[in-house]
Amino acid sequence: MNANAWQLDPQLARDTHPVAHLPLCELRLMDDANHPWLILVPRVAGAVEWIDLDGTGQAQLGGEITLASRALQAAFRPQKLNVAALGNIVSQLHVHVIARYHDDIAWPRPVWGTATARPYGPEALVERVAALQRVLPA
Repeated sequence: MNANAWQLDPQLARDTHPVAHLPLCELRLMDDANHPWLILVPRVAGAVEWIDLDGTGQAQLGGEITLASRALQAAFRPQKLNVAALGNIVSQLHVHVIARYHDDIAWPRPVWGTATARPYGPEALVERVAALQRVLPA
């Protein structure tokens, strides 16, 4: 697959904010202040499923999921992490890593369809991205 032809899906671009450029993935913050919620999007043109990545790409994605999970743990101390690659609405391969708390708005249900997304205000967005960037390796 040609990484040069890769483009971020327009829906993901609308719904997320950039956090970091990892070796394989764009790490983005979901625009929903209800939950600390990261999205990893591998920069591999045409990738829809995990199996569309070669073995090296799959291993790299696994490592970057771990990195995102640890960043959420370090910055927000969640009680649970949800990790999912659904792609039912946006087919481009992307992985959700969501910090969950027993008292969050959706607990114990999945975050999808449970509560209306609450977009970040400008200051809260800057603070959330900075908190994540502080705990990510340089």
